[in-house]
Amino acid sequence: MRVTGGRARGIPLRVPARGGIRPAMDSLRERVFSSLGPGVEGSTVLDLFAGTGAYGLEALSRGALSAVFVERDRAALGCLKENLAAVEKSLGRPPGGGRIVPSDVLKWRPGPEETFDLIFADPPFGELDLLLGPLFALLARSGIAGPDSRLVLEVPGHREPAAAGWRMERRIGKGRDQPTCCLFRRLDSGESTSTSIVSS
Repeated sequence: MRVTGGRARGIPLRVPARGGIRPAMDSLRERVFSSLGPGVEGSTVLDLFAGTGAYGLEALSRGALSAVFVERDRAALGCLKENLAAVEKSLGRPPGGGRIVPSDVLKWRPGPEETFDLIFADPPFGELDLLLGPLFALLARSGIAGPDSRLVLEVPGHREPAAAGWRMERRIGKGRDQPTCCLFRRLDSGESTSTSIVSS
C-alpha cells in the first residue's frame, strides 16, 4: 500500500500484520480522488473507520487542509500513527494537520463547530447491516456534514446504500463482492434523492 498522488506520492503505508483490517486498495483510492478532483485541495477531511488512514492521508497529500481519523482498533491505530508521521514528514509540515481519535465511530462526538468538507467512511463489511443506519443518523444530527459536504462510502458492489438528505452521484468499482465507493453529496432542502448514477 502507498499514497497514490500528491506531494507524498509513493510513501508506503503500514498495515497491521494480523487480519481484520481491510485497507482501501490503491487503485480504488486513485480513482476516487481522480473523481473528486480539485475539491480536495484546501478541504477539511474526516476519515471514519480509518484503519491505516489511507483515505485521509491521501487527501492530505493532495492538498487537504486538515484531517481527523477515527478508529478503535489498537493494531490499526499503531500503524495509523506511523503512517501519519511519515506523510507529514514528506509534506514538510509540522505535526497537527492530522488528528487521530481512538474511538468507536458511533460513540464519537465532534467538537461543537467541527464540520467537514469531505467525509470518508470505510466500515467493516461484515457489520454493514448494523452500521449504515446509525452512521447516516450520526452525520445528520451531529453537524459533521455541512450543506456542501461530500461523502465517500466504501461498500461491496451488491449493496445499494441510501439515506434521506443524501444523493449518490457516482459509484466507482464493480463486482458483487468487491469493494466499491459510493460518492454522495448533501441535498438542498426540497431536492429529490432520485438521480441517475454514473458507474465506473
